[in-house]
Amino acid sequence: MSTVPTGELQTLGIGFTWQELSVGQKFKTFRRTITETDIVNFITVTGMLEAIFVDTTFSKGAMQGRPAPGALTYTLIEGMVLQGMAQNTGLALLEVHKKILQPVIAGDTVWAEIEVTGIRPTSKNNRAIVTSKIDVKNQHGIDVMTYTAVRMMAGEK
Repeated sequence: MSTVPTGELQTLGIGFTWQELSVGQKFKTFRRTITETDIVNFITVTGMLEAIFVDTTFSKGAMQGRPAPGALTYTLIEGMVLQGMAQNTGLALLEVHKKILQPVIAGDTVWAEIEVTGIRPTSKNNRAIVTSKIDVKNQHGIDVMTYTAVRMMAGEK
């Protein structure tokens, strides 16, 4: 971690530089309960007005509760990853490979386990390509989504 000169305040929430990460390193995010309001706001702002998200009678019998779009679950987790791991050090999200494993419904609480699976320094500007495997779980510890993210991360200044 970088040191702060005497008399200066350290900023909370600064992410890791690529040199502070190592392959095999693991983290977990905070937990977040997905609400009915989250779902309504997300489908409204994105235009994901599919029947399964706007008609509570559409999936009668197929699943209980209002399903959340996979994109909502993904973006909530990415927000937590960015706030805790890549704030101010993440330069670009280059690739994402995602698989939805189970539905997430209003009232479910999601969180993620992150494992750094690759670090490749670039040839310029003290950067590296960092690959992570992210497993998203619900309140029961069941995997609901898994994805691999490839990011460009800043190095130490």
